[in-house]
Amino acid sequence: MKKDIRIAALPVALLSIVVGIAGIASPDGGTTLRRVYFATPGLFYAVVAVRSALGLGLILAASSSRWPRTLRALGAAVCLQGLSATLLGLDHARAIMEWEAAQGAALLRAGAAVALASGCFIVFAVTRGPSEEQRKQLRRIGPR
Repeated sequence: MKKDIRIAALPVALLSIVVGIAGIASPDGGTTLRRVYFATPGLFYAVVAVRSALGLGLILAASSSRWPRTLRALGAAVCLQGLSATLLGLDHARAIMEWEAAQGAALLRAGAAVALASGCFIVFAVTRGPSEEQRKQLRRIGPR
C-alpha cells in the first residue's frame, strides 16, 4: 500500500519538473499560462483545488519516502499556497503575478529553478524507501 502512495507523488514531481524546465526556457510563456488560469474565478479555484490535492499527495507519500520530514514540509507548503490563494483572493493573486512579471525574467527563472529542484528532490525522495538505518531509527523513536 505505501509503495502505491509513493508512486502517487511521481506525477507531482513530473509536473514540477516540466514547469521548471518550461519556466527556465521561456519565463514569458509561464506568465502567459498563469494569466490564463487567473482569467476567471472558476479556473483559479480549480487550480487552487489541484494544488491543494498535490500537496496532500506529497504529505501522504512522505511516510514511506527517504526524506519524510522534508517531503511533509514541502507538501504543507504546496497546500498553504492553495489555502493562501483562496483566502487572499483572485485580485491579490493577479497583483502578485503582475509584480513578479514586472521584475523581469531573472526572478521568473529563479522561481522555475526552485520548481525544477523541488521536482527532482521529490523523485529522489520517493523512488526508494527509507534506508535500513532510517527504518531502525523510526522504530526506536516511534511514529510521529
